[in-house]
Amino acid sequence: MSLQRSEEVEEYVHQHPRSQEAYERARRVMPSGVAHDIRLMRPFPITLARASGARKWDVDGNEYIDYHMGSAALLLGHAHPEVMAAVREQLERGWHYAQPHQLEAEWGEWIQRLIPSVERLQFTNSGTEANMLALRLARTYTGKPRVLRFHGHFHGWDDYGMVGTNVPFERPASAGIPSGVVDSVVAIPANDPDLVAQTLDADPDIGTVILEPSGASWSTIPLRPGFLQALREITASRGRLLIFDEVITGFRWSPGGVQGRLGLRPDLTTMAKIASGGMPGGVVGGRADVMEVMAFSGQAHRDRYQRAYHAGTFNANPLAAAAAIVTLGHVATGEPHRHIDALAAQLRAGVNEAIKRLGISAVAYGEASSFHLYIGPRPAGTPIGETLWVEDAARLKGIPGELVAGVRRALQNRGVDLMSGIGGVLSTAHTAADVEQTIVAFEAALRAVRDERPDLFQ
Repeated sequence: MSLQRSEEVEEYVHQHPRSQEAYERARRVMPSGVAHDIRLMRPFPITLARASGARKWDVDGNEYIDYHMGSAALLLGHAHPEVMAAVREQLERGWHYAQPHQLEAEWGEWIQRLIPSVERLQFTNSGTEANMLALRLARTYTGKPRVLRFHGHFHGWDDYGMVGTNVPFERPASAGIPSGVVDSVVAIPANDPDLVAQTLDADPDIGTVILEPSGASWSTIPLRPGFLQALREITASRGRLLIFDEVITGFRWSPGGVQGRLGLRPDLTTMAKIASGGMPGGVVGGRADVMEVMAFSGQAHRDRYQRAYHAGTFNANPLAAAAAIVTLGHVATGEPHRHIDALAAQLRAGVNEAIKRLGISAVAYGEASSFHLYIGPRPAGTPIGETLWVEDAARLKGIPGELVAGVRRALQNRGVDLMSGIGGVLSTAHTAADVEQTIVAFEAALRAVRDERPDLFQ
């Protein structure tokens, strides 16, 4: 039996008639009926009406404990009163100037204070744009056109970001990617310092290495201990730039991101989401000499042919600046991380206990305030619900889509919503009671999907 025709699907349709109507309307406007590919669900996605704290409600009145948190952008939860007040105050002064304003420097100073590797920075409109600009800066600074990246790591939806992102990693993850772009990106497996060194030594045109320092897709594919330290040494000794994509991990893994947690200094860092207070926005920051390649010199020849150009109508939007300043003030205390990291550990442990009771081949894992669920075959004698037994990027990002959709749908039927894959992130608005309710929902959802399609759990 297909999960597309299961009792869980019937229950989902029964619970969400207005969401179905909203989706049919949206399909007449957008090609897939959604504004972001990962928002697509079968038979249709839920349509939201409002959100507050750790909860959100759809147009049918169904309530969810939210682990999507605005695609990990909301460290303080939905509609945090201090953030709302700051945005409201700025709104009364105007929401878009497209000219310098006083909050720009204050926002940037908070980022510099929290992330010591950021000596200078520039604002963008999103994480994708931040990575686009970082690669342009790196190519300008090094004079080298090629970039080394790692299988499964996500760096945005632009042409360069689509090479090596999804299985099969040797093919771009989208149509419409020029062959010249594909040829300029080298993608290899992570966790092998020797392979990195060999690849850089064999290709002098590679000037930059970029990765998610949490491991691919916010720790879906974890990095081995010591890999980041080795990568920093390898790139520095060869004069290649190292970019940490901290779009999700920035200010979530610690007040200083992954680099702050480990005491590392990449050459450039890209940030968004929490960096802009959960509002649209992004940041590129790093070494002053690298950032200087975009500085206006007043020399016409240099500005036209040598300077790295950057623009953006909504860069450093004052509403995003207001939200970011309040959010980063909370980040600086370290209190959010102590709270959400502990809750995430409680959630992972509780789901693993449920997995043991169910006897399915699965494990909950993750870092900091994140959690993931891997379901797949394991070597004989490997315990379930304890440690992740696979490193292969293709397997970790290759859980059957029908299984992922089935679990997420069954959880939504029970009042829990995830981010992507089978995982999510927590916020300071989550409570221990939310986590306990989620563990109960996970066990019931996994049991329901297993009973309908046991073959997917083998």
